[in-house]
Amino acid sequence: MGISVEGANKSFGDFQALSDVSIEVPDGSLTALLGPSGSGKSTLLRAIAGLEDLDSGQVTINGDDATRKPPQQRGVGFVFQHYAAFKHMTVYDNVAFGLKIRKWKKPETSNRVHELLQLVQLDGLAGRFPSQLSGGQRQRMALARALAVEPQVLLLDEPFGALDAKVRKDLRTWLRRLHEEMHVTTIFVTHDQEEAMDVAGQLVVMNEGRVEQSGTADDLYEHPANEFVMSFVGEVNQLGDHFVRPHDMEVVLDPDDRTQEGMVQRIVTLGFEVRVELVLSDGTEVWAQLTRNELQRLELREGQIAYLRPIQAKSFNGGSPSNPQGASTPLGTQDGGDAGLPAAV
Repeated sequence: MGISVEGANKSFGDFQALSDVSIEVPDGSLTALLGPSGSGKSTLLRAIAGLEDLDSGQVTINGDDATRKPPQQRGVGFVFQHYAAFKHMTVYDNVAFGLKIRKWKKPETSNRVHELLQLVQLDGLAGRFPSQLSGGQRQRMALARALAVEPQVLLLDEPFGALDAKVRKDLRTWLRRLHEEMHVTTIFVTHDQEEAMDVAGQLVVMNEGRVEQSGTADDLYEHPANEFVMSFVGEVNQLGDHFVRPHDMEVVLDPDDRTQEGMVQRIVTLGFEVRVELVLSDGTEVWAQLTRNELQRLELREGQIAYLRPIQAKSFNGGSPSNPQGASTPLGTQDGGDAGLPAAV
């Protein structure tokens, strides 16, 4: 049954944090709430957990109305960004804390804690204190503590936000594998597009307290409902009223009626991929994603004049999440003939 939120509204004084938000999280799924700071994603997560009371709306967890239930009766495990560890307790006691509160017997508690520590790859560290762990280890301890009480759902609020890039990447791979093994309905909040697209089966994009669009990473990337989703999920160039992904921006050396002149400002090699940054004649800054082979073939250098030929673009004519009007346009074939960039670009 999973989690259902219908018509959620929440204000803090004059600030509308949630405005008629409705989402469906399938049972056993891993869903990401994705959006910029202030979009309402953490408020929505806290409302599901029972840490914030809604002004109106309904929260249903596994078919039961949880809207007025206190947090401890919702069957929710919650993990914060900054671990919230008990510094004076060992790893074992931190993970066992919820079980002791629920008066589990010592043998059962011991079995459960050691089972979880092995699951989160902390077996052998049970006697250490949080200060003796790395950031990644402390976050895995926090996840084990949340899972100890066998929650119906697991809620993660920017769980990797305080960690460096390499550890974040390792942990999101680990979280995906953990979820595949545990199958606990999970929602996690992030502002990191790559993190959300890498880990989650479903993405819910939020902005200014509203849901802009939900779906798989491919759905949102290939079929964005509006300009915000197009710009927030994946890299994009804006050329007048058109939006073009960098990998849909072809760089050529010879102009034609479908190209726009630009000067190469910077070339950045990132492994196999190459980022070529250009400035157009009207001052618009864009970039194209090439392969190393393409770069070698073109022999591009900084300060060189090159020509851009967008392969495909999208435009939005006042579309909204409920009535998207975005149109994908192969710019080389329009009305049966060639079509270049808009005249204003």
